[in-house]
Amino acid sequence: MTQGFSRRAFLTSLAAAGAGAALPAWADAPTASLRPVARGEDVRLRTLKSAEELIEAARLDGIVGFAAINLANGTVIEQHDGTTGMPPASVAKALTASYALDVLGPDYRFPTEILATGPVKDGVVEGDLVLLGGGDPTLDTDGLGELAVQLKEKGITGVTGKFLVCGSALPFTRTIDPGQPPHLGYSPAVSGLNLNYNRVHFEWAKAGDGYDITMDAPSTTLRPAVRMARMGIVSRQGPVYTYADGGVSDEWTVARGALGDGGSRWLPVRKPELYAGEVFQALAEFRGVKLPAPEIVLERPEGDTLARRESGKLVQILHDMLKYSTNLTAEIVGQTATRVRTGMVTSLETSAAAMNAWAREELGLVNVALVDHSGLSGLSRIAAVDMATAMKEARTRLELKPLLKSFRMRGELNPGGEEHPVKVLAKTGTLNFVSGLSGFAELPDGSELAFAIFCGDIPRREALSMEQRERPDGARAWNSRAKVLQSRLIERWSVLVSA
Repeated sequence: MTQGFSRRAFLTSLAAAGAGAALPAWADAPTASLRPVARGEDVRLRTLKSAEELIEAARLDGIVGFAAINLANGTVIEQHDGTTGMPPASVAKALTASYALDVLGPDYRFPTEILATGPVKDGVVEGDLVLLGGGDPTLDTDGLGELAVQLKEKGITGVTGKFLVCGSALPFTRTIDPGQPPHLGYSPAVSGLNLNYNRVHFEWAKAGDGYDITMDAPSTTLRPAVRMARMGIVSRQGPVYTYADGGVSDEWTVARGALGDGGSRWLPVRKPELYAGEVFQALAEFRGVKLPAPEIVLERPEGDTLARRESGKLVQILHDMLKYSTNLTAEIVGQTATRVRTGMVTSLETSAAAMNAWAREELGLVNVALVDHSGLSGLSRIAAVDMATAMKEARTRLELKPLLKSFRMRGELNPGGEEHPVKVLAKTGTLNFVSGLSGFAELPDGSELAFAIFCGDIPRREALSMEQRERPDGARAWNSRAKVLQSRLIERWSVLVSA
């Protein structure tokens, strides 16, 4: 006979208890019946929060769009507002890296050359000497120093003509995003000749009633002073920095009250050709090569190569770009890819449009409308489904995944801080009240996902004044909540795929 209460025994016990008697303890039954676990059912699904519940708990306002694709069969396992165009922020760099790998190839190198427009006699160039940029985004002061050493080794001591600087390999852009405060070093000018990521180093130290200030171009071994970027200290309440175009110089001012006892920061360069030319002039003179002040030339002069330096391979440049999220590198490699693919590049915006066309033609994207290659502009848009699709295509066609950085998961599966069971390689993206993440998730069961998650409170972002854009109130906490949401969505997909 089966143990337990039969229906008759249960009713009999209730009748015996009477209306005023206390019910047995087991009679205080749950208000909701417990559903038995079906054979083969994954019990984790019982407590798995929906995507909508996770989004609501994040308290981000705005829009959250995401899509996750199972790479084993190419199916979208889940999406939410996945076709809504969102600002990708620096996630755009992953698409730019794919564009450059496809068009230029991983072994591409950027050259920088020194040309002579006339013959060399007794160590003197009878003509002009030209510093010719080939778009190298990694060129630094040490790199220019190598070119100066090459001139010395060839016995060059001077020039009868001019010292010309040329950045015509790429169109000039005064700032990557005009919507950024003018003093932020991550939105410099872009040219075919760039130095130190087009940033100048400003340093100050208290000296009596005033300050000792320097503007220079430091590297690991060299520190030449710079005259084309000048700083004035002004007594005012704000703004902290102002910029003015001085024709042949970048003219800066800083509020005295913001300086304290001392400090330093990198400021953007708006005249990259003159900056590189002035630094090279100083380095050449140090090696015994006397040159006049640099002058910009807009078209490449014809001449013989006296010195040449090449960048590292593109694949390493892209690895560093994705790791450190360097905006200048993204704009340069994107525009260089456009020049090679289409035969010409006229502006940063038209190059971004050419990359959009490539993404539609080669990757099958639909909703992609980037206005730059770095994602710095908040005007760029791409849908999560399209970004996830781009990652899927890049996984099979291009060696993008090894270039991506490991993302620290902030979910619930590693509460003690131990290694998370889901490994994520992805590109992050952050703007004020915008957070993106796209890449690949390796799940414990061996499955792999391509995904994209975009969070954005666009009205709150657009309401910021220029003064608020560097460190707006609430932005850091908002971004932290977005990162937690991204982690928990990835954990959710891990359960859905493995269940």
